[in-house]
Amino acid sequence: MLSVFYHPGYAAPIGAHLMPIGKFALVARELQQAADVRLLEPSPVTETDLLRVHEAHYIDAVRSGEPRALAESQKFPWTPELFPSVCLTSGGCLAAARHALRERVSAALVSGFHHACADHGEGFCTFNGLIVAIDAIVAAGEIRTAAVLDMDLHYGNGTAALAASRPYIRALSIYGNDYMDNVSFRDVIPRRHSDGENHCSWSLPAGCDGAGLTEVMNAALPWIIEKGKPELLLFQAGADPYFEDPFSPLTLGFDELQRRDWMVLEFARQNRIPIAWVLAGGYTRDVKKVVRVHLNTFEAWRDVYGRATIL
Repeated sequence: MLSVFYHPGYAAPIGAHLMPIGKFALVARELQQAADVRLLEPSPVTETDLLRVHEAHYIDAVRSGEPRALAESQKFPWTPELFPSVCLTSGGCLAAARHALRERVSAALVSGFHHACADHGEGFCTFNGLIVAIDAIVAAGEIRTAAVLDMDLHYGNGTAALAASRPYIRALSIYGNDYMDNVSFRDVIPRRHSDGENHCSWSLPAGCDGAGLTEVMNAALPWIIEKGKPELLLFQAGADPYFEDPFSPLTLGFDELQRRDWMVLEFARQNRIPIAWVLAGGYTRDVKKVVRVHLNTFEAWRDVYGRATIL
């Protein structure tokens, strides 16, 4: 049985927006019919949890709406419901991470908010739930090391920046669109990030297909365990690499993205690393296709962890 964390309060009332915030409820509705999944409601993270990662003046801006430019730096229109919603989404990430430590694998129907930085938001990302979750568990003494594998279409700039000052984290971003200065760039060729001791990036060229993605993953994934296995792996499973996504220059379909997720889960299983995944990205006009990408991650989980013999 897979524990999956969902709360209707994840969706702040931001009106018509490029981000299909209703997709999480659609995925939850489909999972309600699954006999091998149980949907659980998380508690919101505390202000103490947020303050380990984000600066107080930014947290206050998201809560109060002032200064408005900072409160809306992630490109969401501010509403009073925004702060409680993003505390819940980080809470979902934290709950899934904790359950993965006990149950080997878990998931949260949230985005990891990988563009969020310490003092501002970017790219529809308010608080970086991935780092908030890791720091909370590390502070509680439950683990000493963790890794983030980011396979959203866009480079996880916020996570990389936050990981740089946290030697207990290894952050790997495999991406097909760059992200810099709160702007997405389709062409990854002329840009190269300065990787650090504990954060690494691999770009996918325009037109990358399933074979190309597999080649990059086979080369990149061993970096996660290069200096020892982390005690927890958080996986940002983006839907936006899908070829119909308006931001995607890649040629990846449903099968190729499910294969991606299978490879990540199999990597965690073989190396005995607890893993929790979150749902990221996905702007295809037909939201049913975004939901299908996310549901296919659960199919990959069934294939990897549903075997009779588990390592």
